[in-house]
Amino acid sequence: MKLKSITLLLLAEVMAMSLWFVSAAILPDMMREADLSPFRQAALSSGVQAGFVIGALASAVFGLADRYDPRRVFAISAIGAGLINAVLLITEPGSAIAITARVVTGALLAGVYPVGMKIAVGWGDKDRGFLVGALVGALTLGSAAPHLIALGGGSDWRLTVIIASSAAILAGFLCLMISLGPHHTIAPKFNPKVIASAWTNKRVRLAYAGYLGHMWELYAMWAWVAAATAVSYSATLPASDAEWLSKLTAFIAIGAGGIACLFAGKIADKIGKAEVTIIAMVLSGTAALATAATFGGPVWITFAIVIIWGITIIPDSAQFSALVADASPPDQIGSLMTFQTALGFALTFVTVQITPELATMFGWPTVLAGLAIGPAFGILAMIKLRSMEQQ
Repeated sequence: MKLKSITLLLLAEVMAMSLWFVSAAILPDMMREADLSPFRQAALSSGVQAGFVIGALASAVFGLADRYDPRRVFAISAIGAGLINAVLLITEPGSAIAITARVVTGALLAGVYPVGMKIAVGWGDKDRGFLVGALVGALTLGSAAPHLIALGGGSDWRLTVIIASSAAILAGFLCLMISLGPHHTIAPKFNPKVIASAWTNKRVRLAYAGYLGHMWELYAMWAWVAAATAVSYSATLPASDAEWLSKLTAFIAIGAGGIACLFAGKIADKIGKAEVTIIAMVLSGTAALATAATFGGPVWITFAIVIIWGITIIPDSAQFSALVADASPPDQIGSLMTFQTALGFALTFVTVQITPELATMFGWPTVLAGLAIGPAFGILAMIKLRSMEQQ
């Protein structure tokens, strides 16, 4: 029963989260039809982050993942997100309606990712690091999927939208076939004071701080890795070849990180979740600096470093959530993990939106190097948390 439910959950997560980076994957093809300003280009991606924050805050405050059947919350959210994302097919690229549709899609995805974590932790205690790691791995593969779909669909960006929207709708129905685990708990009533424990519980607070450092880097890299590498590759390759290779780079870098989450989860259950987050942030921060240093140089060097960056940038994400789950009362886990993601994605709204603007002003190498600030901050927070756990 556990294997079946977790397998279905992971599959549903991959399919539903394929909606996240649809706009980033199809942006070059959309711009052949419409002249989009840098602001509108960024808004198509950061709008998802903004919507997610709104949805996650509402979900956390009202305790949706803890008070209601998470399978139904997931199903309604995934189906709704798939339908709203399809609005891109009938609106002008980059229009206010298209950006609004991306915001609403993000709000609905707040009922997919955090709620999926709630379902996952209900199936385990001692292997919680692996379970959440597997779920974040699925999220990562889903995030990478639009780049692969865009590669297969060529310049027909509408095909990518259709496939991702259909996958999300199917994911909603799949989630209804999942069973809840023996550790699943339900909050007895609405209690908005649950959110206050994010500040009064020091272990939760430090896990949040580490997560924010991680998120400073993560989504700016995921959202703009294709655009950045296209510029880097074009220094030595024809523009069309550089664009094609940049899409492939984005898919491999993000997808490889998803696979790494599985191994990181296993390791975290053995050596400690905080330890894994520190190792991952040291490696990803170093990769960010190395990518900046090799920008515009030999393609194979930049390609290899970006893949390493993608592998190391995400495995710690699951462990931050698992640390929050470990430090939270059982009937508050869903709300506190959801609130954690709301704070993280509020930060990513800023980083995703300003990244292309800063790249225009200062160049991609400076911006990529600046992303290493986040891991540095996160490492300090996790060293403090690790010291608490060892006392």
